[in-house]
Amino acid sequence: MFKKILIANRGEIALRVICACREMGIKTVAVFSEADEHSLHVRFADEAVCIGPARSAESYLHVPAIISAAEITGADAIHPGYGFLSESAYLAEVCEACHIKFIGPSPAVIRLMGEKSRARRAMKKAGVVTLPGSDGPVETEEEARTIAAALGFPVIIKASNGGGGRGMRIVRNADELSQALRTAQREAQAAFGIGDVYLEKYLEAPRHIEMQILGDEHGNVVHLGERECSVQRRHQKLIEEAPSAVISEKQRAALGTMVVEAARAVGYSSAGTFEFLMDAEDNLYFIEANTRLQVEHGVTELVTGIDIVKEQIRVASGAVLSFTQDEVTFSGHAIECRINAENPETFAPSPGRVDAFSLPGGPGIRVDTFVHAEATVPPNYDSLIAKVMAYGRTREEAIARMRRALEMTVIEGIHTSVPMHLKILADVDFQQARISTAFMDRFLAPPPAA
Repeated sequence: MFKKILIANRGEIALRVICACREMGIKTVAVFSEADEHSLHVRFADEAVCIGPARSAESYLHVPAIISAAEITGADAIHPGYGFLSESAYLAEVCEACHIKFIGPSPAVIRLMGEKSRARRAMKKAGVVTLPGSDGPVETEEEARTIAAALGFPVIIKASNGGGGRGMRIVRNADELSQALRTAQREAQAAFGIGDVYLEKYLEAPRHIEMQILGDEHGNVVHLGERECSVQRRHQKLIEEAPSAVISEKQRAALGTMVVEAARAVGYSSAGTFEFLMDAEDNLYFIEANTRLQVEHGVTELVTGIDIVKEQIRVASGAVLSFTQDEVTFSGHAIECRINAENPETFAPSPGRVDAFSLPGGPGIRVDTFVHAEATVPPNYDSLIAKVMAYGRTREEAIARMRRALEMTVIEGIHTSVPMHLKILADVDFQQARISTAFMDRFLAPPPAA
């Protein structure tokens, strides 16, 4: 087992990894930018190293600084959390060369699954159903027009390397294609350093379903059930839950078997997520795989009782998975609300000093956060400040507990998305699980003219 793990991240996910390491008796090293000098992950780690100024490219994305911090402190492994370098094959390769264990899949698997068009081909070969689309990156406008005509409009243009809605454009007719293609390529180049994009058939208002997996380095892979992440704004998830209200036990077993076999086919180890879209006829289509821990992993932990972060660390050390598929059980329902530092009406970021901060506990409530009273939320990073999770015996009880927790939340000094979440939770369609990726349109539409 590892003696010391460096956490190449910040905020609540850095604290989440610190919690797992403390329970396992493993020392931790925090890295931080100048903007995060007083952050809680710096306080609670056993050691901390400043790796640069506030700008991500000069700190949390700066591989030489992270490797130097690991070598100086004698860390024998690096946990990348999510975001930043968590899906960087380059970091994984550098770790390998420096004899530091990267807690995640192998560089080859990260590279394969990170290139979305290659991942689609690999999944099709493994028997996973994918959305109709181009076989690889689209090079020219003429090629894009030919593929779009064959698929039929609407289509969606996606960055081959990346996610989070960047380098993504929906095209509803041929007249929009040229501009959308150039814009997506520019966005992809700016965000990921690679301008490659590919085309897929676009599904109107699908559900977003994802399957959590864990694999070890001995060929064992299990699934931990599905999550529903359909409530989104601009392809950014707002609310996640496990299990999905529309997936039957039979579907779960079939989808799990398919995903596990596909993961084995590419030699997958560590935690990962296979993402799907579900159409109106309940058909599921693979869209991408995330080779890292997900923001929403906590809801799966609540319904399975399995600590995914601990298991990630164990299998990275060479251990065999501590359980088999037959030992995975599902109980109750869990919902997560992502609390962002943003205006709930305009969604404009709202960084600044937090004057008061109180998130209640009570039965069935889990909160992952790095914020406290008098903390400062810097403007340099993602606006996520807390994840509030509610667990109940039923979906109805989980919703009731979440509403109670958010109604009793006190955050002063900055705007947050709590009022928006309360609107969603009070919506009849949400309560009846009538949701899709278009669900948020009703909250985002401009007010009618007088």
